[in-house]
Amino acid sequence: MIERILSLNKNPLFTDFINHTAFLISRDSEKFHAYMEKDGFIESVVKWAQSHGFKEIKANIEGFDTPKSYERTQDNQVFTPDVTGINMYNKHYLEVSLKNDKMMKDISKWKLLSELASMKGGKLYLMAPRGHVRYTRDVISQHNIPAEVVKIS
Repeated sequence: MIERILSLNKNPLFTDFINHTAFLISRDSEKFHAYMEKDGFIESVVKWAQSHGFKEIKANIEGFDTPKSYERTQDNQVFTPDVTGINMYNKHYLEVSLKNDKMMKDISKWKLLSELASMKGGKLYLMAPRGHVRYTRDVISQHNIPAEVVKIS
């Protein structure tokens, strides 16, 4: 049996098939993992907001009203907050902050939400899980984004 498997490994078609299949599985699982990871943290953010007295909570996950999206006119890019809520009659924005390769998009979104929050008397909370807190603080410091970083689990 082992000799049969070893002989298949020498076949270039078999090797190409295995390599391509492995690539597709890893690519799709990375996208799925990243998507599910953020959704799981959004649920933690909602629980944090509820425990800290936020009302009228909207979240960008199933089971909640979706927060209002904002579109940047110069490039038609749409930004939807992860979570919004009212606390002390002011609207606040809560965003999950994860290290990723699309940081410039996140920075633009955070600047927009921070500005909107300050116009409405609220603030931007960047909710960072363990391992992402220092990175988040460094980014907002480098880009002068007024936000409060909160560690979540």
